[in-house]
Amino acid sequence: MDQNTLRRLSDQATDVLLNKNSTKSSTRGGWMMIATILIEAWDLYALAFVLIFVKAEYSPTAVQLGLVTAAVQAGALLGAVVGGLIADRLGRKRVFILTMVLFVVLALAQGFSQSIWDLIILRFLIGIPLGSDISNGYAYIMESMSKGKREVMGSRWQFMFGLGEVFCILIVTAMYVTGMDHAILWRVALALGAVPAVILLLARLNLPETPMSLIQRGQFVRAKQVSKQLFDDELDMLPNEDVVIERPRVGDFLKVIWADRTRRRASIFAWISNAAQGAEFTAFGFYLPVILISAGVGVSSGDNITGTNLVTAAIYVLATISGFVGPIMITRIGHRGVAMWGYGLAFVGLLIGAYALGANLQWLIVFGACVLMWGHYWAASNGMTIASMVAPSRFRATASGFGYVFVKAAAFFGAFVFPLMTEAWGKVGATLAVSVVSLTGFLAAKFILPELYGYVDREDVTEESVAAPRQTTI
Repeated sequence: MDQNTLRRLSDQATDVLLNKNSTKSSTRGGWMMIATILIEAWDLYALAFVLIFVKAEYSPTAVQLGLVTAAVQAGALLGAVVGGLIADRLGRKRVFILTMVLFVVLALAQGFSQSIWDLIILRFLIGIPLGSDISNGYAYIMESMSKGKREVMGSRWQFMFGLGEVFCILIVTAMYVTGMDHAILWRVALALGAVPAVILLLARLNLPETPMSLIQRGQFVRAKQVSKQLFDDELDMLPNEDVVIERPRVGDFLKVIWADRTRRRASIFAWISNAAQGAEFTAFGFYLPVILISAGVGVSSGDNITGTNLVTAAIYVLATISGFVGPIMITRIGHRGVAMWGYGLAFVGLLIGAYALGANLQWLIVFGACVLMWGHYWAASNGMTIASMVAPSRFRATASGFGYVFVKAAAFFGAFVFPLMTEAWGKVGATLAVSVVSLTGFLAAKFILPELYGYVDREDVTEESVAAPRQTTI
C-alpha cells in the first residue's frame, strides 16, 4: 500500500478508538500511569519537609538552596521533552519501564550524597525520568481510555499529588518523633521514594502498549491484538500485517496545533495554566513548611516541628480532598469552570496569606493556605489533560512533554527565585508577587479556554490538513 492509503487506514482506526468505551484493563492502565504522580509528589516534597535538616548539615547559600530545590524541576523539564519524543518513536511501554528503573536507582543514590553539590546534581538527574514518565503517562491515558473517562483520569493528578504529600509528611514526622538523627532522617526520607517506585514498576510490567502508538508505528498485528484487549475491537479495517509508515516531522507538531482554532486556543491555555500552577505552588506551596515554621505556626518550643508538620498535613489532607472533587466537577461545570474557580480561589488565598504574614496572624495564615491549596488543586488539575487531549496521537507524547515543559520551567523558576524574592522583598512582597501568577491563570481560563469536556478530535494530520485550517466541532 502507498503511504496515503496507510495514513488513511491508521487515521480511520485511531478515530474508531477515540470513540470507544474503555474496559477494566484500560482503566487499570490509566491508574498505573497516574500513580506516577504519587511518586513524583513524594520526591518533590520530601525535600520540602526535610529542607531544614539539609540546611543545618550543608549550610547552603541562598543560590545553592534555590538550586537544590529547583534542580529536579530542571531535570524534569529536560526529561519531558526528550521522553515525549522518544515515546512517540519507540512506544509507551519501553519508556515507562525505563523511567521507573532509573528513578529507583537515583532515588537511592540521593541518600548517599556527600555535599550540597552532590545533592544538586542527583536532584537534577532524578528529574529526567520523572519528567519523561509524566509526558509518556499522559499519552498512555489519552490513548487507552474512553472519552470522558480519560480526561477525568488525567485530571486526578492533583489528587495523587495530595496523597503523596500527606504520606510523606506523616512518615517524615513519625521518623522525627522517634528521635532519629536529623542527618540520617533527611537521607532516608529522600531514598524512601524508591519503595513505591519498585512497586509501580512491578505492577506495570504486564501492561500492554497502547494500540494507537502501535498503529502510528505501523505495527498493525500487535495493534489489533491490544485493541481487542483494551477496547474489544479488532480493527478490521487494518491489514493483518505490519507496515512501514513514514513519520511526520517533529516540526509539524506546532503547525498541526496552530492550524485548528480549538486546538490552538486549548493548547495556549494549557501552556499558560501549566506555567501558572507550576509557579504558584512551587513558590509558595513548596516552601509552606518553612513559612509556617518561621511564622511559629504549630511550634510549641525549641526546634520542635512536629506541630508544624501536623498542621501542614491537615492542609494537604484538605488539598487531597480538593484534588478528588475537582475531576468530578469537570463533568458538571466543565474544564473552564474548574479552572476559573481554581485560579480565583488560589488568588484570594494568596492575598489572604500575604496579609496574614504581614500581620503575623497565625490562624489566618493557615486559613489562607487552605484556600490557596483548595483552589490550586482545582486549577492545576486539567492543564496536562487538555494539552494531551487535543493533540493527534502521532504527536501525543510530544504534546504532553511540551506541555509539561511549562510546568517544570515555571516550577524551576519559582523554587529558585522565591527564596531570593523573600530575602529581597520579605514574605509579604514575595507572596503578593506569586498572586499575580494565579490571576493570570484565571484570566486565561475566562478569555482563552474553549469548553472541552467530551472533546473528540479527528486524526487528520496530513499535509493538506496542516495547510488548510479547519474548525473542530465539540
